[in-house]
Amino acid sequence: MMKEKSQVENIDRNMYDFRNEDRDNYKLNAGLTEEIVDKISKEKNDPAWMNLFRLQSLQIYNSMSVPNWGPPIDGLDMDNIVTYVRPNTKMSAKWSDVPDEIKDTFERLGIPQAERKSLAGVGAQYDSELVYHNVREEVAAMGVVYTDLESAMHGEYADMIRSHFMKLVKPNDHKFAALHGAVWSGGSFVYVPPKVKVEIPLQSYFRLNAPGAGQFEHTLIIVDEGADLHFIEGCSAPKYNVANLHAGCVELFVGKNARLRYSTIENWSKNMYNLNTKRATVEEGGTMEWVSGSFGSHVSYLYPMTILKGKNSRMEFTGITFAGKGQNLDTGAKVVHIGENTSSYINTKSISKDGGISTFRSSVIVGKNAHKSKAAVSCQSLMLDDISRSDTIPAMDIRTGDADVGHEARIGRISDDAVFYLMSRGISEEDARAMIVGGFADNVSKELPLEYAVEMNNLIRLEMKGAIG
Repeated sequence: MMKEKSQVENIDRNMYDFRNEDRDNYKLNAGLTEEIVDKISKEKNDPAWMNLFRLQSLQIYNSMSVPNWGPPIDGLDMDNIVTYVRPNTKMSAKWSDVPDEIKDTFERLGIPQAERKSLAGVGAQYDSELVYHNVREEVAAMGVVYTDLESAMHGEYADMIRSHFMKLVKPNDHKFAALHGAVWSGGSFVYVPPKVKVEIPLQSYFRLNAPGAGQFEHTLIIVDEGADLHFIEGCSAPKYNVANLHAGCVELFVGKNARLRYSTIENWSKNMYNLNTKRATVEEGGTMEWVSGSFGSHVSYLYPMTILKGKNSRMEFTGITFAGKGQNLDTGAKVVHIGENTSSYINTKSISKDGGISTFRSSVIVGKNAHKSKAAVSCQSLMLDDISRSDTIPAMDIRTGDADVGHEARIGRISDDAVFYLMSRGISEEDARAMIVGGFADNVSKELPLEYAVEMNNLIRLEMKGAIG
């Protein structure tokens, strides 16, 4: 769990102390060439099909242009981004075996405490590799698989990985998906067997600690027929004076009558380019729930997509974005209705402060065979001053005449009357504004487990004070 600024942003910003023999290897991984991709593949001991997949993805990357649907990313130069950074440790299932300097970082973030209190399993990634992965014995006894993706690719689930890996998010979807396919490293694999309900969440936490580096983890989750899972993703990085890149990928497969909730709390530093891709497909009677809180990065492209493939499948997306000084956050959600009687609800809120730019994009597609489907989009924006900006860009493509589709958007400012009322009750102006913003974000925080709701509210309070760099 992320703590106050004194514990988050001041975590040994210069801690990534390379040994002399590591420095040259670190620099050699900067840029994106066939030699670097081959080197990563060999380092990961990829099977032959994955090595070929990486090289094909690189070719696709080189043939594609930067997307024109988000904010400019002129400050990102791939020639200066290190695509693979191995921490000085191997993955462990025992917290005590994690090196002290890495363990200290995660302990300040509250990872082991959260695991003991409220999690069924935890994976912790440091730069390009997982350094810790563990699942409770009683959860494993139910047949639940929670491990690093690379181990799964070589074990008994190898065929399952090969048949699902980057089948939802394909390398030719956009340039950064191709980049991910070429240099991905780390991430988690989860498989929940039929009718198994995991009562408490699993969590993966990603920490990018090296300056000028990229993180490209891949998360693959398969929730089989009638199963139920809540998965939580946390992200953070210290602030450096050079660009960092996050281009991860999340692929979620929700089976017949299954349910998956995927919650994300992101607190990337404001030198980060967050170009993440997330996608889910839902079979008959299945449910996909997204809960998203985005508080960091210099630039973000983040539009989780859900494909409602099966009859009576449904999706809910609840999100909040906070754009402060120097931030341009382009976020939203996309849903594709294919099956009959499918339903979706997108409910987002954005906050802009100190010149921050927040853009919400929604896309609702209802196919010609998605009869009697329902879709509703609601987006609300709150601007805290007159130098910030908020935009809403909805898109709807409806191809059946019996669908029920609606969109609602509202943009406003904090009421001076509300601030005055709270101040008349002895509350400072700063606290009054923070309380109002906290209430505005309540629809997201109430969807999270208690400790994560507290974390999100702390981040909002710090953002209001301008305390997060």
